[in-house]
Amino acid sequence: MLPQLLAYLFEIIKTQYQMIIYLLGVLLGKSLTDLDEEEPVRKPYQKLQVDELPVIETLPRLDYRQLLAEYEQKHGRPLKPIQRRTNAKATVPDTLTCPQCQAPSAYLYANNGGKGQYQCKVCHCRFNHRSRFAKQVIMRCPHCLKTLEKIKERKDYHIYKCKNDDCSFYQANLRRMNASERKRFKQEPHAFKVRYIYREFLFDFQPLAPSSPKKPKVDLSRLSVSPHTLGLILTYHVNYGMSSRKTAGIMKDVHGLSISHQTVINYANSVALIVKPFIDHFPYELSGSFCGDETYIRVKGRWHYLFFMFDAIKKVVLSYRVSPNRDTMSAIRAIDDVLKKLPSIPDDLSLVVDGNPIYLLAQHFFAQHGIHFDVRQVIGLTNDDPVSEEFRPLKQIIERFNRTFKGNYRPTHGFGAEEGSVSFVTLFVAYFNFLRPHGALENRVPVVIPELDNLPHMPARWGKLIAMAQDFLKQQAA
Repeated sequence: MLPQLLAYLFEIIKTQYQMIIYLLGVLLGKSLTDLDEEEPVRKPYQKLQVDELPVIETLPRLDYRQLLAEYEQKHGRPLKPIQRRTNAKATVPDTLTCPQCQAPSAYLYANNGGKGQYQCKVCHCRFNHRSRFAKQVIMRCPHCLKTLEKIKERKDYHIYKCKNDDCSFYQANLRRMNASERKRFKQEPHAFKVRYIYREFLFDFQPLAPSSPKKPKVDLSRLSVSPHTLGLILTYHVNYGMSSRKTAGIMKDVHGLSISHQTVINYANSVALIVKPFIDHFPYELSGSFCGDETYIRVKGRWHYLFFMFDAIKKVVLSYRVSPNRDTMSAIRAIDDVLKKLPSIPDDLSLVVDGNPIYLLAQHFFAQHGIHFDVRQVIGLTNDDPVSEEFRPLKQIIERFNRTFKGNYRPTHGFGAEEGSVSFVTLFVAYFNFLRPHGALENRVPVVIPELDNLPHMPARWGKLIAMAQDFLKQQAA
């Protein structure tokens, strides 16, 4: 009896201990278990097939004032409004206008006895409440040129489908099915993707729009430490990947300066806000060989995604977005960071990424805004297709860069706030682009700045980089 009671009490204590650890993790924003060292669960990508872009037909827009002037010049008299009979059953609302030329209701006929169809006397357009002229553009299937029909409305996009049974895309997919698939298709047609589908995104995001810098909480000009000491702190914390507590410890044990780990964090956050505009707006000389990938970091005890975009030849980091979600919007923002750094978008621009479909959806979003580029997807670990075989070296380059970042990130054991994660990534990118020698570049830094290259040691280079970033902010504010 006593052993059973002890076992029961032991299970209760274990459960209570796990609950306490979980609650402390929620309150402190960090996991207190060994789960920080584990890799996140790597789930396969959602089975999503992204079709090519539709054919966009822009409808002509006319001006009824110009048409009335041309009519009077041609016929020698003005075009009179419609004379309606008082006892006519068919009426035209006073607020109705022609969707093609914007003529007012005085020039509109009730074309079919008040049943919803109208005709404009100025431009002779026939229309109803579903008129094609009420649309800005018409989207057509690229395979059969039939108009796409809207079938679903989501939060961030609308889904259009080609419902033409004679569409070559639809017929080709049917012919590829074997006997068992055809049998299942008759019973469960929704389980197969056989028709052309297009997603129209509704994101409130303007590509290539400028961003305003944020002001730091700590004024670096009023610090109680010298620029050399600040450079030492950043060297230990960023270059050598030491945690804030270890950085504070080494400053006390080696240099005799007593500071708290929170002071190290405050300095890092402030410097990150100062150097970020300098990183994002620096006039890089780029090669055009761009690749992208996502990796993981832990924020508030949860895995977040870090989107990197990288110049594989120049070894320059072009985008470094931290996001709680691996979604299309994050991919759009990462690609937009690359486009902002290009003096002009070349016709042959291509991005090498993995098999995640969010990059293809991002490509469609930019195409809707008139920005076109190719996406080369390297899928899996083996070269099962020609694209993967050709572009895998670029993908391996950014995978190597991810391992370099992980070497600096791992000692932090995650971040207690999103601000800390963004600051750490920003400082690492500043170090990688401007301060870190690269073996593939004959031990030169990716971006050579003579003012930094001539300095004797790393703390001085950090101090000079911060000073240049502050001057850049002053120039922007002027």
